[in-house]
Amino acid sequence: MDNIAGTKSSLTWAVNLSVIFLVLLWLVPTIGLLVSSFRDRDQISASGWWLSPFPVEQNFRVRAPLDDLAQDGPLYVLEGNVFGEGSGSVSAFGGTSRAPDANEPGETAELTRDRTLTVAADGAFRYTSPAEIKREPSIYFASETPPDFSMGNYETIMASDNMDLAFINTLTVTIPATIIPILIAAFAAYALAWMDFAGRGLLIAIVVGLLVVPLQLALVPLLQLHNKVGIGQSFLGIWLAHTGFGLPLAIYLLRNYMVGLPRDIIESAKVDGATDFQVFTKIVLPLSFPALASFAIFQFLWTWNDLLVAKVFLPSNSESWVMTVKIADDLLGSRGGDWGILAAAAFISIAVPLVVFFTMQRYLVRGLLAGSVK
Repeated sequence: MDNIAGTKSSLTWAVNLSVIFLVLLWLVPTIGLLVSSFRDRDQISASGWWLSPFPVEQNFRVRAPLDDLAQDGPLYVLEGNVFGEGSGSVSAFGGTSRAPDANEPGETAELTRDRTLTVAADGAFRYTSPAEIKREPSIYFASETPPDFSMGNYETIMASDNMDLAFINTLTVTIPATIIPILIAAFAAYALAWMDFAGRGLLIAIVVGLLVVPLQLALVPLLQLHNKVGIGQSFLGIWLAHTGFGLPLAIYLLRNYMVGLPRDIIESAKVDGATDFQVFTKIVLPLSFPALASFAIFQFLWTWNDLLVAKVFLPSNSESWVMTVKIADDLLGSRGGDWGILAAAAFISIAVPLVVFFTMQRYLVRGLLAGSVK
């Protein structure tokens, strides 16, 4: 009875489980990035994000101060505690950086030049040497540290030089680069959908063909053209570049939507004497809001997260950096191994796109599916 219309398939549970699995699979990297953005750099290096709720065993190095140097017969002795005035538990220790956990707590490690080192589980150590100790010796040990979550990475990012300027530059690029192609594409889509003129079919075919053209092919020629007309590497130049790259998808999406609008409404308006411009502004444009919002989401997310076009069409000075360039050229260059900083920077950069997406996502599916069926 599964094939009868109106009956519920017995495989619904399999579909639901598959959807849940795919959603979780896509969420795992994002959850890992979020957890890492609150962790300390050393703990990130010591364990994966999935072990973040548990204590982490880390290697430490301390120097034994010479203030407590004493002489015990022929030996010079240093005694103290590796935790200083604090407390902790030592799980292993060593006398060199090559083997920081070679010895168990309580053992006596034989070092070079007849020196010895003993570290107890509570951190108390005894360092002996037959010769006078003139430099503070290093003691290496391993100890478990509790989970450490803080807002330190986000505070570092927000306090970074010109991060606020990069945020403003990103808005300066993204907002016009989203509005301009929508305005142009809306007029073009209406013409291709409801106006009869020679070459309309050819223009539609060209728009469809441009959808598969990689933008990387046009970067250098377009930049050369911009340089010739005097708008190379400027905000105006990147606005026009994003407009050109986004127009094929915008025209295709809006044209498919407008074709599906009721013909009777448009013909009635023309019978009443409405011009094409009036039909477009008063009837077609309000009815096409789901498609407009759908493309706006795509264009906003693309331009906000764009790095390649920004690197090509914006000046290379730090005053013109958008957030993606700021993260790639500044933070990734100076803090390439600090994954907590980079994870926090990534989440700060996606905060605005997430707000835009969840605010307008109900229009996304409506705009994409509209016009697919009659």
